[in-house]
Amino acid sequence: MTSRASPAGAPVAGAGTVVIETHGCKLNQADSAILAREFANAGYRLVDRRRDADIIVINTCTVTSTADSKARQALRAAHRANPQAVVVAAGCYPERAADDLRRIPEVSLVVGNRTKPDLVAMATAESAKRRGTPAQSRAYGDDNAQAGILRRSRAMVKIQEGCDQICAYCIVPKVRGRERSVPPAEIVAAIRSNLAAGFKEITLTGTQLGTYGFDLDGADLPGLLDRILGETELRRLRVSSLQAHEISSDLLKRWDDPRLCPHFHVPLQSGSDSVLKGMRRRYDTASFRKAVMTIRERVADAAITTDLIAGFPGETEEDHAAGLALVGEIEFADAHVFPYSQRPGTSAHYMQDQVTPTEKRRRAQELSAIAEVGFERFRAQMKGKVRPVLWETARPLGNGAMLWSGLTDNYVRACTESNTELENSISQARLGDLHGKALRAIVLEG
Repeated sequence: MTSRASPAGAPVAGAGTVVIETHGCKLNQADSAILAREFANAGYRLVDRRRDADIIVINTCTVTSTADSKARQALRAAHRANPQAVVVAAGCYPERAADDLRRIPEVSLVVGNRTKPDLVAMATAESAKRRGTPAQSRAYGDDNAQAGILRRSRAMVKIQEGCDQICAYCIVPKVRGRERSVPPAEIVAAIRSNLAAGFKEITLTGTQLGTYGFDLDGADLPGLLDRILGETELRRLRVSSLQAHEISSDLLKRWDDPRLCPHFHVPLQSGSDSVLKGMRRRYDTASFRKAVMTIRERVADAAITTDLIAGFPGETEEDHAAGLALVGEIEFADAHVFPYSQRPGTSAHYMQDQVTPTEKRRRAQELSAIAEVGFERFRAQMKGKVRPVLWETARPLGNGAMLWSGLTDNYVRACTESNTELENSISQARLGDLHGKALRAIVLEG
């Protein structure tokens, strides 16, 4: 997924302009939001188009070879759109292969995750050097200018960084480092800041949210949720991802509070126990089934989404068939399916019995087809139900009305026709038939 920070507010005299483009996960989106604040504090104005920017930051993903390719394409396209701009390759790809990126002539700066705190200063210095002027930054006169730049409906707040689990296929531990938790007080403060900026929903992000607080005294994920719900006026709180073995009835008690969104992203990766063992995952299919059952028994209308990898080394046709059967049995509300991608620096990269690219693509297509059935059935179950929708964007229709798009609390895309300004508002809405990938909705109240 690629997203851009939105422009707003009047330019500051003498300040530069910046575009931040985000590839990959919600953790990267949280990092981009931090960068946007830092650029704003340094006097920069965020713009929407590459050609209007003095600095173009591509916050990259490197979880697959496809992600790498998209990053390189974006970097070269940024330079073509604006040859005078400072083009910054940032994030996970530089952390894994900085020298490869430095060899791309269109790239001005390469900044990995560990040096992201210095990115604004480095980009400012590079921009000043190109203009032949001293490196300076200007601060906004009030906090509302920064809030305007970052105004969106949903914000990402990072509560944890890094991963200690070292799955065989995953490069994240190398590009994000060891697990470390953000202190609860800092998280609460960040949420309050986002609320003051106008956000209605916060998503807690990290690589391993279920182990949050293991490195802090007296902190864990259930306690953090209690503290956020008790100490803020947040309307909607979403947890981005949990592992199957981290799901418990005690944790799910927190979802008795309707402000916690009934959406659980629980990565399966494979429906074969032998493949899960080879991946070094910490659950098997039986414990995954139990986690799904526990969620559905405890949380009404919960959407359960997942990630799946097709063609992991050594995966047989029988393993693949087991995965198809399990995905069909569970009927996920949505699934992200990826053909396995070899990542240098991971143990799976060196495994024997690599599956051919053609076979990986076939298996991924079959998994996607089974997952699509679950996608449609879950939305059919939502038809006629009333759910709160956070409205985000709109496009004009030929009849003069606007078609608004938003998300229910259980992560179903909804759309409605309205001439009323709905942006960044939460409305109760009755859900109807599927329209593309969204359910048509009738707004009942604001």
